[in-house]
Amino acid sequence: MKWSRFGNSQSYKKKAGNALKLTYLKKETTRFSECVILLHGLGRSRFSFHKMEQFLSQQGYRVINCDYPSTRKKISTLAFETIQSAVEQAAQFRPEKIHFVTHSLGGILLRDYLRNHSIKNLAQTVMLSPPNHGSEIVDHFKNNRWFRWILGPAFKDLGTKKNKGINQNKNKADFSVGIITGNKTAIHDRLFMRYFDTENDGKVTVDSAKLKGMKDFIVLPIDHTFIVSDEGVLQQTVHFLKNGCFEHHAS
Repeated sequence: MKWSRFGNSQSYKKKAGNALKLTYLKKETTRFSECVILLHGLGRSRFSFHKMEQFLSQQGYRVINCDYPSTRKKISTLAFETIQSAVEQAAQFRPEKIHFVTHSLGGILLRDYLRNHSIKNLAQTVMLSPPNHGSEIVDHFKNNRWFRWILGPAFKDLGTKKNKGINQNKNKADFSVGIITGNKTAIHDRLFMRYFDTENDGKVTVDSAKLKGMKDFIVLPIDHTFIVSDEGVLQQTVHFLKNGCFEHHAS
């Protein structure tokens, strides 16, 4: 049996381990005045929001970066399961404000959830390239077996046709939301350019991103995929969370 100046080494290790656990638990239940819930887009994961998560954390926000099976379930199911869980997690920190930052499908999930549920202390929401009025790409590929197999049941409900899919949701925001979208197309999205007649980010048109009742709207020279990690978008997101508006002269 080995001894040290701390006594029995095994006993010391056990006590140290318990202390670390208590410290971790104490840290995780520390009160944060503001929480931000991140909702990624279709076919993506929480890692797509890694840069945003780090940036918001540095600004003093408690960030809850959600991961959800975007290609496996319908929009309504994803909305309830993902957002309900995230809100409950945020409530543990007793925040005065709960914000949302969403990308693409993530914004549609939030809209769907808010149709039938309320969120206590809901403050600001920033949507990044949301297909609020659908995407022409879905119109052309919704019956394509390969696309439906890869992108799942939520994909077919993201078309532009009225009275179907997301357009069953009321197309008016009754919560504070600012929307950032892009007008550039990434190389991997150029195949889809033939399906658009107006300014777009390779997946969603600028007009489709708009939502009646939104507090502010800004278009930046960025594409649909990388809008989540663009430096200018990070700055504009924080500006809206703090002020309820974007910094237009900085764009």
